[in-house]
Amino acid sequence: MRSSLLALFLVSGLAHASEPLTIDVHRDANCGCCKAWISHLQDNGFTVNDHVEADMSAVKQRLGVPPRLASCHTGVIDGKFVEGHVPAADILKLRQRPDLIGAAVPGMPMGSPGMEYGGRVDAYQVIGLDNERKDQLLSDYPAN
Repeated sequence: MRSSLLALFLVSGLAHASEPLTIDVHRDANCGCCKAWISHLQDNGFTVNDHVEADMSAVKQRLGVPPRLASCHTGVIDGKFVEGHVPAADILKLRQRPDLIGAAVPGMPMGSPGMEYGGRVDAYQVIGLDNERKDQLLSDYPAN
């Protein structure tokens, strides 16, 4: 997967030496799936600044994450929020969309990055939030 993502960067012109893929991740200290999502990001070329938080609700409110899009952890890249188990490829899509202020995978769907248990994959969507705070579909992942 990592080599595929790297090839995508090189072919699409997204990889630049001056443009590192650095994301800040805010999470609860006791969350195992948050750590698994961080590993997913690192496996896909992201540098992660891990922030353990005492009050995730306050973090989400400060970053403008609507409650309807909430999940367990919240990332920030390029000033945009990344809520929940968003795949690395969709974070790259978010970075290319100036009309979006963030992206989310609401809830904690089985099979999303960081939620891989027993091979089960539930259908889920990656939702972008635009400047007018309206939902925009970024990706649709079917169940297996």
